[in-house]
Amino acid sequence: MNFADQDPALRPLLDRVLDPDDRARVEPLLVELGALAAGEIDRQARIADANPPRLRPYAPDGERIDAIDFHPAHDRLAEIAYERFGLAAMSHRPGVHGWPAKTPHTVKYALSYLYVQSEFGMACPLSMTDSAARVLRLFDPERYAAEITALTSTDPGRRATGAMFMTEREGGTDVGLTATAATDHGTHWTLNGRKWFASNPGADVVLTLARVPGQGEGTRGLGMFLVPRLRPDGSRNAIRIDRLKDKLGSRSIPSGEVTLEDAYATPVGELTRGFAQMAEMLNVSRLSNAMRATALMRRAVREAVHHTRRREVFGRPLFEQPLMRATLLPLLLDAEAALGFVLEAAARLDAADGGDGAARELVRILTPLAKYTLCKRARSVTGETMEIRGGNGYIEDWVDPRLLRDAHLGSIWEGSSNVIALDVLRCMRRTDAHHTLADTYGTRLGDLWHALRTKGDAILELPADEQEMRIGRYADELSRAVMATLLLEQGDHEWWATGNARKLLVAHTYRALLDDPDALPRPALDRLAEVADGGQVPLTDAKEAADA
Repeated sequence: MNFADQDPALRPLLDRVLDPDDRARVEPLLVELGALAAGEIDRQARIADANPPRLRPYAPDGERIDAIDFHPAHDRLAEIAYERFGLAAMSHRPGVHGWPAKTPHTVKYALSYLYVQSEFGMACPLSMTDSAARVLRLFDPERYAAEITALTSTDPGRRATGAMFMTEREGGTDVGLTATAATDHGTHWTLNGRKWFASNPGADVVLTLARVPGQGEGTRGLGMFLVPRLRPDGSRNAIRIDRLKDKLGSRSIPSGEVTLEDAYATPVGELTRGFAQMAEMLNVSRLSNAMRATALMRRAVREAVHHTRRREVFGRPLFEQPLMRATLLPLLLDAEAALGFVLEAAARLDAADGGDGAARELVRILTPLAKYTLCKRARSVTGETMEIRGGNGYIEDWVDPRLLRDAHLGSIWEGSSNVIALDVLRCMRRTDAHHTLADTYGTRLGDLWHALRTKGDAILELPADEQEMRIGRYADELSRAVMATLLLEQGDHEWWATGNARKLLVAHTYRALLDDPDALPRPALDRLAEVADGGQVPLTDAKEAADA
């Protein structure tokens, strides 16, 4: 079994968004990682989930050590991700897997998408390591050259992991309430405070925010600091792990409560721009959250399709029965639309990193939209597919409970759905981001985009409290319009490139269900096997779906 081979959308999307050389380089990695995800990664993930990390605060002689013990399954999962595939390194330096330059974000997210279909938890420290390296490269590359090298290494003896300690008991969503205090000692700073939700608390390189004396209240008073696990003299830094959280999901990696007691720290970039710099780390992590939600949806619908083909009820496989087909179709469409959205955002991020200002503005709105809609939808998709498997789906012997538990984290991590929706509103207020979307994607589905532009303008004319009340549903409408447009564009590409109208059938069906969720899109229901597997579909079926 190979998850890349079983995905009808992944390779055709990469054919379109990557140049021929990059597409050729990634193919053997898709083959290898797709097989590992369906085999060894899946087995190790099950073991790691059942054997979460354990905190060992003291050595036998009573010395405080704050060590975290991991099961060997966790270590093997880390080896595959960090060392064999370089998922945290590839977008920062040339040479990973033979790329002459930095590997495109599209490649990183495509490979990570395969990995996460079996192991969700490891994607958290991977993302934070990747994001920490990005922040240091952007804002203080000379001072932290050694740390960047370690964070982007694939050498097991040299590589480091990163973390972001931001949430405090008083300051979670409202980061301006952060109370951790920074004290300047000339050659370095010390930090004192408590971080309430610190994932990967044993990281080698921690980025955090702390209040700088005399810099003011709220987020303006926060500077960004790097807190190393070890001080320059090699001694353990004053980072006390108070306890590890007993989490619903993502159980293979630790999250804890951490106290900083005169912890050694050094400033990152401009101290007056601490929160703005942290926002860069947050935004990249949010796109990673959307990718992870997409991976969970793909794994969930694959499990559901496999089950319904094997399970016979009243003399027929479930997959052939009308109500089950109507249940499966929107789940398959959501998983496929989500992948197109994530790879579109990744491609725009590649362009933005290359200096394209318009792409950077577009990424700024695509990222919260993707996180908002895809993470919420993953919760529904994984719940529905659990029900499709029936009683077995509720049993931990199967993957469904783990998918459902992990799916709930995406809508919480790096900002809950309401926080993300308000970020969409912030983009609209500051830059008319809904106009940016309509200008970018409005050549297809022009009537829809005109209506959304008008609706967004009307929302901005409302009192502030009403704007906030309406932004959640509107953000979801924007996300789904982006996905509908991207499906049509990809459908056209695949039709002209291969003569297969399958993607056009998917695109027109997705749009039809947006217009009328109660519709019965018969062409797609009749071709459900091709929708699920990627088989050949004639253009007449796609046209019938478009005309319905």
